[in-house]
Amino acid sequence: MSTFTLGIEEEFQIIDPVTRQLKSHMSQLVDEGKVILQERIKQEMHQAVVETGTGICRNIHEAQEEVHFLRNKLIGLAAEKGLAVAAAGTHPFSDWVDQLITPHEHYDNLINEMRDVARGNLIFGLHVHVGINDRKDAMKIMNEVRYFLPHIHALSTNSPFWCGRNTGFKSYRSKVFDKFPRTGIPDRFSSIEEYDEYVAILMKTNCIDNPKKIWWDVRVHPHYPTMEYRICDIPMRAEETLCIAAICQALTAKLYKLRNEKPQYSSYRRLLVAENKWRAARDGTQARLIDFINETEKPYEKLVTELLDFIEDVVDELNCRKEVNYIHNILKNGTGADRQLRVFEEKNDLNAVVDYMIEETKFGL
Repeated sequence: MSTFTLGIEEEFQIIDPVTRQLKSHMSQLVDEGKVILQERIKQEMHQAVVETGTGICRNIHEAQEEVHFLRNKLIGLAAEKGLAVAAAGTHPFSDWVDQLITPHEHYDNLINEMRDVARGNLIFGLHVHVGINDRKDAMKIMNEVRYFLPHIHALSTNSPFWCGRNTGFKSYRSKVFDKFPRTGIPDRFSSIEEYDEYVAILMKTNCIDNPKKIWWDVRVHPHYPTMEYRICDIPMRAEETLCIAAICQALTAKLYKLRNEKPQYSSYRRLLVAENKWRAARDGTQARLIDFINETEKPYEKLVTELLDFIEDVVDELNCRKEVNYIHNILKNGTGADRQLRVFEEKNDLNAVVDYMIEETKFGL
């Protein structure tokens, strides 16, 4: 029996509070942070990006304690350097061309392989790991949970601006990341053996040197006994992160519960799910997504109701009802993208948007 443990990784922006630009200062923060946080704070390719990661949490309440603790510590470390921390999928106006790359052999190799696609990948995401012991079960669940990925993505949308422009997307981060190979909605695999064969071919032909270079929106993690959900922008508020993590956990638990049911839960074609992801990235929670069973469009809120009904019987078992129900707050107040756009509409100033992002990142801590 899987226990559906949780691990949460958040990628944050380091901001100069005077210019509101990204600040390539991450290495000092990480070096000092490691004294307090050990491996829970990590460097990324761009020096203006810092990642925090919880340990293995037995439930959403342990995850909440760690997420709050890590955000607080990171904000405190940054403040000591005269810097600020913001949570959003892209910076509203800083240009990737101006950002320093972290000196490290791994990043040098990545840039050598990916060129400007890697240099331009100045984006900030949320990754949620849900513990599942059996890789065969994990692969089956990965096939099935793909249908719900656009629903989750819409909730997290928090990157409407790119290089000073309103892109018209609620998640432009996802469009930037699309330039990488082996991203997006994964294909369906008939078995874990078929997946392993796919990885082996990529390794043998020098497409990848390790399976972590498969960056799909959900994946069976190559090293840990987890399903890793990777589709989300980092949300501004910790409570939004925890809501999304609880939904990922509940979906995994529900599909695990159904794994031996007859008939099997439907597994839709990647090409169809990708249509919904496009709509979710563009319109967020205002999107009309496709209901593949009835072959009709439905407003997002209608499909959210169906999602909540689907996981209803596991949320109390997981003791995450409060966190899952925060979805109603997101729908009422808007996602991070909606709120960024609202501030810009009121102030007509991207500096004000950055200030808002910084304040929201502290909210509720």
